[in-house]
Amino acid sequence: MARVYLSLGSNVDPERHLRDALRALRDRFGKVAVSPTYRSAAVGFEGAAFLNNAAAFDCDLAREALRAWLHELEDASGRDRTLPRYADRTLDVDIALWCEGESCTTDLSREEFERAHVLAPLADLAPDLREPFTNTPLIERWRQLAPILPNLEWCRSARLTASGNAEEP
Repeated sequence: MARVYLSLGSNVDPERHLRDALRALRDRFGKVAVSPTYRSAAVGFEGAAFLNNAAAFDCDLAREALRAWLHELEDASGRDRTLPRYADRTLDVDIALWCEGESCTTDLSREEFERAHVLAPLADLAPDLREPFTNTPLIERWRQLAPILPNLEWCRSARLTASGNAEEP
């Protein structure tokens, strides 16, 4: 069984869409670990800020089946796939890490993986896990890149849990 780490983001009613996505993940896969939530500027277009987090769980699906399931989850949130690649999103979910044994791979390019809104939440969830491009522990890679990446805002009020509820401060 693979251990999967997802990157989740939304800039359209983001707390609701992320909460709904985490609830769906829990309902389908059981126990889900969730990172702190961060606010980040839109990348590649002028738009509302995104809320982002990461989620981790043990997955009983094949990778392609999980991709299809995540695609359906995005569609159920109202994601409009006719928009340009860089546009507002009700929900964007990517397989950031697919880990089997000691080996982890990603569906993201190195540029996408090393964006602050992807790397910081992953480093929170699994600091010692090695990222697939440099084989560096996630926390170390985050420390290396954080000074040159756009700032993130930790959203204590928007911290979401795998139960789908906002966590009390």
